[in-house]
Amino acid sequence: MVNPPPMTNQKPTKILQELDLTHHLHPFTDQKELRSQKPRIIVRGEGIYIYDNDGKKYLDGMAGLWCVNIGYGRSELAIAAKKQMEELPYYNTFFQTSHPPAIELATKLALLAPEGLDHVFFSGSGSEANETNIRLVRHYWTSLGMPEKSVIVSRKNSYHGSSMGAASLGGMHTMHAQGGLPIPDIIHINQPYWYGEGKDVTPDEFGLMKARELKDVIEKYGRERIGAFIGEPIQGAGGVIIPPDTYWPEIERICRESDILLIVDEVICGFGRLGSWFGCQQYGVKPDIITIAKGMSSGYQPIGGSIVSTKIAATLEQKGGEFNHGYTYSAHPVSAAVSLENLRILEEENIIEKVNSHTAKYMAKKWHALGEHPLVGEARVNGLMGALELTPDKSSKSPFTDSGHAGIITRNICLNHGLIMRAVEDKMIISPPLIIKASEIDELTNIVWTCLDKSQKELKQKGLLAS
Repeated sequence: MVNPPPMTNQKPTKILQELDLTHHLHPFTDQKELRSQKPRIIVRGEGIYIYDNDGKKYLDGMAGLWCVNIGYGRSELAIAAKKQMEELPYYNTFFQTSHPPAIELATKLALLAPEGLDHVFFSGSGSEANETNIRLVRHYWTSLGMPEKSVIVSRKNSYHGSSMGAASLGGMHTMHAQGGLPIPDIIHINQPYWYGEGKDVTPDEFGLMKARELKDVIEKYGRERIGAFIGEPIQGAGGVIIPPDTYWPEIERICRESDILLIVDEVICGFGRLGSWFGCQQYGVKPDIITIAKGMSSGYQPIGGSIVSTKIAATLEQKGGEFNHGYTYSAHPVSAAVSLENLRILEEENIIEKVNSHTAKYMAKKWHALGEHPLVGEARVNGLMGALELTPDKSSKSPFTDSGHAGIITRNICLNHGLIMRAVEDKMIISPPLIIKASEIDELTNIVWTCLDKSQKELKQKGLLAS
């Protein structure tokens, strides 16, 4: 076994890569492909930029994994972590115990959340929070004497995490193909993806059609069997699928009419991504449970949670009985302290207000202009998350014959030009830090246009511009 290098002593990239390949198994990675491509070794971040071990600078168009909302290098969060580590580095919240960071963070989140959502169950990640939601929904209905209301409805191509329960809630077939997923009593309806699946009707008509598939499921299985519906305000990992305006109000109406709980997964959209504290506020929807993580700490510490309605919390309190669920690191004091400092910065520096009033509008203008490129069938954006649908034929907006190649080629060209941009099949997606400035949006979109030009040329040379 090779001895690892001290973290404070940066070794040459080649040595770090070899150690990584020898000992580190990466998430969502083809290990065989990684060995031939070699991992990028990221060593530093500042603002919206990250730097690799060889000094190359990248504009991080994905804010890490949708999470570094306040940008890199905020020393205030490091100071908050150090202070908490010196006072109380760890204690659990099991067995009728709590600590100030957990109490203060739960209180703050209750103030920020929509009215009536005022209790928080903490976890270590969004995946864990959605595992909690499965248990919580079923425990809630059982407490009311209705254990048969155990079915949770989700959507195809949604993402709710990668643990067994969370990946079952998610509707990604590639994940379900590994590990015997989904678990029982999880049902999936179609996604509100108008560009790819609904162009023969108006967006508003399509939004209603897709929402009413929930009603069809309720009628098929019976409202006495359906416990909850879960969805992301905007599907992130699915390709930034922005639903028509008619979709979410109809989903909420059906949930209320049928007495089923509404869970909105805000792991990506929460804490300012769409220009409001929570994405559900953009759509005028009030859920029973909100899943949170990522932007709560801007990724500086691992933390997640479920913000729960008064109705659910009061029922559990009145009915009594232990909820046999929790995590060693639920409400970890250091993570909670860092999250509180992150929320303070978001609030006191008016970062979310600036996104809503200025940054998102400028991003929309520049992003929609990319829709003029001959390789782009649609440029869509909401707040600070956007997608480009790549197409070989702009007039028909048809998909590529060999799906996925155009996205990978374009992603790699972006990396070579110092831009982190993600490919989801043949969709190119972005989600930059909320602190991005107009000049940096110009830089980002200029790089994207250049990379689209180069991608189109390479696709033509390889004979891949076929629909």
